This record gives sequence, structure tokens and C-alpha cells, in this order.
Amino acid sequence: MARPSKPLLSRERIVETACALVDAQGLEGLSTRRLAAELGVSGPSLYNHFRTKDEILEAVADAVSAQVDLSMFDEGDGRDWQTALHDCAISYRAALKAHPHIIPVFARGPGRRPAALRVADAIFGAMVRAGWPPAQATHIGALMRYFITGSALASFAQGFVDDAAAYDPADYPHLGQAHLLAERGQRVDEGAFETGLRAIIDGLAVQYAAVAHG
Repeated sequence: MARPSKPLLSRERIVETACALVDAQGLEGLSTRRLAAELGVSGPSLYNHFRTKDEILEAVADAVSAQVDLSMFDEGDGRDWQTALHDCAISYRAALKAHPHIIPVFARGPGRRPAALRVADAIFGAMVRAGWPPAQATHIGALMRYFITGSALASFAQGFVDDAAAYDPADYPHLGQAHLLAERGQRVDEGAFETGLRAIIDGLAVQYAAVAHG
């Protein structure tokens, strides 16, 4: 029997192609018609695997969640909860930075997305094992998601222009160097993320001491 001229359609192939479209053109660039054309199939073929465009976007978001390294939460890994939380946050942000256009879908929460739920489960489980009460472990998981997704959603540095005249010292006496931020965007944003992450974890460590001796 002759082999098919094109790879058979699968959920994995649909998600991979949809992710590439979203990465290149944003959420508005994804339509079932455009996706079908990229895959070389008819539109109705997609509905054998996904009922709606929203389901496809949920699957793309979940595929990005699957890129988050969770090995630091393995019981035999050996990292303490602070280091594990830090290392997971770095991996989580890297996954989102690689696919920034899908971040608004993350704002809906993990829902029924398996990989996203595994991230939430791993963080919650590790915090409870470390001695955090379940309610506070839930708050920590939520806090990390707020901070990481927010930091990946936009660049602070790229919010400034490279025109020194835009920051008249008469109006902004402390922004004399603000026009230099744009060209240093990645370094500024990564430094800000690390500073914020450290502040969060150090603050949690203070709370943890109170929990441990409470």
C-alpha cells in the first residue's frame, strides 16, 4: 500500500503548528482556516481532534506548560523548598518568554490542562511537604503564577524610548538615564525578575520561620 503523501493529522501536529502560528502572528493570527491551510488539510478535519479554536489554544498553552522543569520538586532531588521554588520560577518564565503571545490564555488558570495542573500540583505538594499549611501553600502557588506570568507579559525596559529629549529633567528629575533602558532591555528585565523573585522567596522564608515555630 502506498504511503500517504502527507503526515497523518494528529493532535500533536495540530498543536505544534498552532503554536508556531501564535508565536509568529499572535493570538489574532490563529484561525481554524489558517491552521488548516498550514497543515494542508480541510477545516473540518481539525474537528476530529478539537471542537473549537479555544480548545486548540488551551492545548497550545498546555504544551508550553509542559516545558516547565519540575524535577526540583522530586522528593529525592535534595533541593530545599526555597531553591526549588527559585529554580522552577526560572524555568517557568523561560517557557513563557519563548511563547509570549500565549500568556493571556494562561490568565484563565490551569482549568483542565494536564501539564498546567501538574505544575500547580508539584508546587503545592512540595510546599506542603516542606511544612507549609495547605492554605498558605495554595497562596504561594498563586503568588508565583501571578509574578511569573506578569513578568513575562511585558518588558519594563522596552517601555522607554531611546530619545533623551523625551525625559526632560524639569519634568522627570530622576529619569536622566531612562533613554538608555531600551537598549539594555534583556539585562534590565532579567535583573528585575531575579530581584523580585529573591524578595518574594526571602519574604516567604521569614513567614516560614514563624510557621515552623508556631
